[in-house]
Amino acid sequence: MKVRRKKELAKFPLKMRKKLIVTFLMVTVLLVALIGRIMYIEVTSGEKYEKIVLTQQEYDSTILPYQRGDIVDSKGTVLATSVDVYNVILDCKVLNSKEEYLQPTIEALISCFEDLKAEDLYKLAEEKPKSQYNKILRRLPYDKIQKFVELQNDTKNHPYIKGVWMEKEYLREYPYGSLAASVIGYTTSGNLGIGGLEDYYNDTLNGVNGREYGYLNSDSNFEKTIKEPVNGKTVVSTIDVNIQSVVEKKLKEFNDACKNGAEEGEGSKNTAAIVMNPNNGEIYAMANYPTFDLNDPRDLSAYYSEEEIKGMSEDEQLEALNKIWQNFCVTQTYEPGSTVKPLTVATGLETGALKGDETYVCDGKEQIGGHTIHCVNRSGHGLLTIEQSIMESCNDALMQMSYAIQKENLLKYQKIFGFGQKTGIDLPGEARTDSLMYTLETMDDASLATNSFGQNFNVTMVQMASAFSSLVNGGNYYKPHMVKKITDENGNLIEENKGELLKQTLSKDTCNMVKQYLYKTVSEGTGKTAKVPGYSMGGKTGTAQKYETIEENGVKKTQRAQGKYLVSFIGYVPQENPQVVVYVVIDEPNVADQAHSSFAQNITREILKEILPYLNIYQDEEYDPEKVVNLDIMGNPVQ
Repeated sequence: MKVRRKKELAKFPLKMRKKLIVTFLMVTVLLVALIGRIMYIEVTSGEKYEKIVLTQQEYDSTILPYQRGDIVDSKGTVLATSVDVYNVILDCKVLNSKEEYLQPTIEALISCFEDLKAEDLYKLAEEKPKSQYNKILRRLPYDKIQKFVELQNDTKNHPYIKGVWMEKEYLREYPYGSLAASVIGYTTSGNLGIGGLEDYYNDTLNGVNGREYGYLNSDSNFEKTIKEPVNGKTVVSTIDVNIQSVVEKKLKEFNDACKNGAEEGEGSKNTAAIVMNPNNGEIYAMANYPTFDLNDPRDLSAYYSEEEIKGMSEDEQLEALNKIWQNFCVTQTYEPGSTVKPLTVATGLETGALKGDETYVCDGKEQIGGHTIHCVNRSGHGLLTIEQSIMESCNDALMQMSYAIQKENLLKYQKIFGFGQKTGIDLPGEARTDSLMYTLETMDDASLATNSFGQNFNVTMVQMASAFSSLVNGGNYYKPHMVKKITDENGNLIEENKGELLKQTLSKDTCNMVKQYLYKTVSEGTGKTAKVPGYSMGGKTGTAQKYETIEENGVKKTQRAQGKYLVSFIGYVPQENPQVVVYVVIDEPNVADQAHSSFAQNITREILKEILPYLNIYQDEEYDPEKVVNLDIMGNPVQ
């Protein structure tokens, strides 16, 4: 009997075993890496790939749009809002899934929507039988779709209306049309803000879309999953609708009065105004004319005839639109003129260069560095105190003051007052002025002299209003702002701006001294036209001759333009503890003789007459009503 010997198990040589171990370890590492990668994709891009998978299956998916937040005025009046509108969507796949669906559905559609035609719908169903998304009507309010929705929901009497659904979206509306247009801005498709608060606070106003989706089973039933949208936040502006309305009304009255005056066209190149609280930087009103309708921002028909518009190229139309879209108060620079004189005097007093008891002789001009620089009064004002120099707006006296102040101090305080720097106001497009200012290296004696009375450097309106506010409030420079607070859609406070104090510009003593000069300017000096009877107030006029570019022998050069002026007035009420600052600028009033600040004073007076009682600022001076002459927007007596 033979005994079978057991076969010995084959053994891998040591070298092979090492290779197998290495291979096993590599596979393990790769598997771990793969699992890690899958987990990473799931966390970071799960939604993206989920959507790709869903596209390969039968499923229902609908975007639930967020509602863009409202923009409201300081008292809650809605300036910009998003309203529900609906797109009518035709699902041809469902419509064609059963023969009995087609005719009842189309008949219901044409009976409820007069803009739809049966032949067009039959054609669509035939040509795109599998198409599930066909937008046949756009942006209808609910009352326009209600009749169809009721028919569709009445399954007892209308069981065969199928394949139609309403896609909800939001349409931006501006209840007050053109009111505060350059401040509010508008939106384009995709909830993108263009200009104003719509632009600056775009991310705050926008929310996050939600989604409704689910998988279809064999019975065409599915369980829905809903991710609710997150609506945008509400922006509560500093704008007061009532004050803004008054300001815009007065700007339009002036434009209408001067329209087609010295030449054909609007009442000025630009007329603008800011109404500001000097004690916290809030802006109650900011307006400029011309303006535009926020609900139709590309409409030029208010300023051009139909023939003129048709004759414009696209570039010309865009240029015309940019002129009315601009916010002059923030985006445009100009020479401020004599409204700067109180700040120059304040600089001298604050630095000790001026004591307050100086006198100056104005002979109508100064000879500086080979230049003859004239006063507004070519014949001369004679002997003047500092107070009288402000009251009479004497260039000659200011130039003499500049010799004592010197350029180091003047440039230092220009910076302290915020000139040459952005204010940081919460509006887009704020102009830079740093390149339009002098430095120690570039300022000569003539430039020092002209800077002292507001020429040869540029500012913006919001810069000037902020600097002046610090002068009249005791030296506190507040950051100008357009928004008081941010809330959620339910009114819960998220963020609040009570006013940001940035710096101290001047001492109270200096402010009080200069304020007395400003009070005299309005009560007895060049600012008398702005005076509102019964109210103590101060202010300063401004008249700046503009530049023009000419060409001589093929060489372009810049010179002062004859007869072209920017005129202005800035003032405050009341004298003690000022509560409101008003600044009005008119760029080239359409009149034969432009060089008169009275145009800006008239607008200021008419604005103040209406807003002071509204702001609960009470009369604090006695006056005789019988001696008061009522004036219109052009300064003409009215009964």
